[in-house]
Amino acid sequence: MKPRYERPGVPSGTTFTCFTRREAAFGFAWHFHREYELTLITAGSGTRYVGTTVERYVPGDLVLLGPDLPHTYASDAARHQSEAAVTQFRHDFLGASFFELPQFAGVRSLLSRSVRGLYFADVPAELRSDIACLPGLTPATQTVRLLDVLHRLADATATPVTRPGYAAAPSTAVRDRVDVVCRYLQEAHTEPVLLDDVARLVHMSPTSFSRFFRRAIGCTLTDYVNQLRVETACRLLTTTSLPVTDIAARSGYRNLANFNRRFRELKAMRPTQYRAAHR
Repeated sequence: MKPRYERPGVPSGTTFTCFTRREAAFGFAWHFHREYELTLITAGSGTRYVGTTVERYVPGDLVLLGPDLPHTYASDAARHQSEAAVTQFRHDFLGASFFELPQFAGVRSLLSRSVRGLYFADVPAELRSDIACLPGLTPATQTVRLLDVLHRLADATATPVTRPGYAAAPSTAVRDRVDVVCRYLQEAHTEPVLLDDVARLVHMSPTSFSRFFRRAIGCTLTDYVNQLRVETACRLLTTTSLPVTDIAARSGYRNLANFNRRFRELKAMRPTQYRAAHR
């Protein structure tokens, strides 16, 4: 039930990993690793899970994740191929003190901020193209290009992905409990979610669990479930022609007024406006 620890292999002749991930569909594979990960979605759409934040992704989605930050990408469906350019590297992949050099102060700050994950919404097309082309370069050229990419991203506007209260791996016990809960909710959020049932999963009383969840994640259980349900609704709004009433029910809402209210709180627009804007 907890995220799988992943140890990416490093090809011979280099000190980091750079590859194109191409599948019929990305499946939900909750995992973490000690490497930083720069991911550019080049084809397909779906839901991005990072820490306890749930958001849609589409082609062009660009995210830098710090070490030990649990994450996964789950495609909408297998109708279209999913593809991403992925680069994974450790802090010392160029030497233990490389990023301590004064000329890399900006990159050092970028890597420090990535502990919460960074989402880049507005970067030049040329930079996205350079990232997408990284897997096809020779190791020496990859290294030079990656440094250039990180230097340019350090000057780009980035939004933290996870909430301020979330820490990647505050302790093994805390992380394991959070991961059990998040994996369960990813599968069960479209059905009624009872506090007592979720607390029982991690052998805690409902009151203790409520305090624990808010401290560990930075939001309430209800807030997190609403994130999952609204993102499910977004997927259905953009990939089906179902009426909004049916989408509300399939997303876990038994009350249409509550669905509309929660949707507007998180997306700043009505479901019908979201459908029109994203089709």
